[in-house]
Amino acid sequence: MKIVIGYPPTVSEKGLALLSQNRQFQWFSHATSIFPVVLGSAATMLKAQGHDVTWLDCVAEGIDMPCFTTRIQQAQPDFFIFETKTPVIKQHWQLVKDLKSHFPQMKIVMLGDHVTHLPRETMEAAPVDYVVCGGDFDFALAALLDSIQNDTPIPHGVLSRKDGVICGNDQFELASVLDTAPMIDRALTKWELYQREYNLQGKPFMYIMSGRDCWHGQCTFCAWPTLFPRFRVRSPQNVIDEVQMLVDRYGVKEIFDDSGTLNIGKWLSEFCDKLIASGLSNKTMYSCNMRFGALGLENYKLMKKAGFRLLKFGLESANQETLDRLKKKITVEDITEGCKMAKQAGLNVHLTMIVGYPWETKEDALRTLALAKHLMQKGYADVLQATTLVPYPGTPMHEEAVKNDGFLFNPKDYDRFDMGEPVLKAKMKPEEVREICNMIYKIFLTPQYVWQRIKSIRHPQDLAFLARGAKAVLGHLRDFGKEKDRARI
Repeated sequence: MKIVIGYPPTVSEKGLALLSQNRQFQWFSHATSIFPVVLGSAATMLKAQGHDVTWLDCVAEGIDMPCFTTRIQQAQPDFFIFETKTPVIKQHWQLVKDLKSHFPQMKIVMLGDHVTHLPRETMEAAPVDYVVCGGDFDFALAALLDSIQNDTPIPHGVLSRKDGVICGNDQFELASVLDTAPMIDRALTKWELYQREYNLQGKPFMYIMSGRDCWHGQCTFCAWPTLFPRFRVRSPQNVIDEVQMLVDRYGVKEIFDDSGTLNIGKWLSEFCDKLIASGLSNKTMYSCNMRFGALGLENYKLMKKAGFRLLKFGLESANQETLDRLKKKITVEDITEGCKMAKQAGLNVHLTMIVGYPWETKEDALRTLALAKHLMQKGYADVLQATTLVPYPGTPMHEEAVKNDGFLFNPKDYDRFDMGEPVLKAKMKPEEVREICNMIYKIFLTPQYVWQRIKSIRHPQDLAFLARGAKAVLGHLRDFGKEKDRARI
């Protein structure tokens, strides 16, 4: 069968859609494209099944609707498969209606965290043929296409239509063994489109996932536990094989492992030992997501020896009450100590934080700002990002807000969940939330931070990296700026 898989045109005057491989959607002023690992795996699996697969990421390629329609007309695919998210779900429902009016014989399949939590909603709102639930949609799509070809029952975790009636079972299972997935076909999935990411220093770089998704999996604001309610991990050797292939075939200089949190314990020690023994520690850098309180100094030192460069931590808040309510299971002291240990080992630290918790006052948010400023200006952290709190359907925080009438507007106004404005009633005013997000990004412009960065310069590529970072910071300031806010009103 002929299959087109990727992302359709997703457009707005608000900016560029940061849709792929992104836990939290945002319209960006600064062009960014992140490789969608699971969708890339899906395309690879379908090709391995013998299907004629075309990768079409209209967001990354800058393809508009007329060009997209022409591509579909030329390809005449049997299936169009794409991933969606809450802030653009209504736009995508309309797109499905338009596609069905022009290409009634083409089957349309939708994936992602929103439709996983509310699959019937999408089946009722648009003439989509299949909704695949769960995060293992690479394995699920392969099973679905196999069942269609062989006229066997549709697998669990898929809703479909039969004679106009919605049928199927949305109870998905995460039973797939990740080591059995083929290595992603980077040529098929056009890896070169995904080299716009300011925070990765080595080029070319590649995204992979050694696990799905986070072994902690309890943070009340995070949507990805909806996709991956059970953490699974690939074997260290399986991941090493992929890294070796990427280095040998593409000359990759940096890997970003986008597991929600990299596995720790014996797995991490074995993985680091294999990076060192294989010589990969001297050929490519490795970066990943990590949790505070999970590792000690010796772990960080081993990671540095194995070629790790950057660790991305969720700081979230400098208020212990907030950390407890989010079920982070860390202390504020863990944050500071974790940064110091990682830096002592020679690693770069990337912090993420959230503004706009319903229970936090402006003074609480300013405390988070103060901690971030201290860590950045003292050289205990290198990079940060701030986001407005936007809990998607399926998250515990969203369910709590629905129960307690906690939204500032109708929670079905999904297009407003795009981080352009606060969505929850809070002790802070909406303009204060945006102001503090802006203040957090302005830490990059303080003389103390700039001096820390100047002292860190060791190679000419460091200067290029800093220039890309400065451009991205200016973009973030526009994203949270007043001019954009006025355009919304």
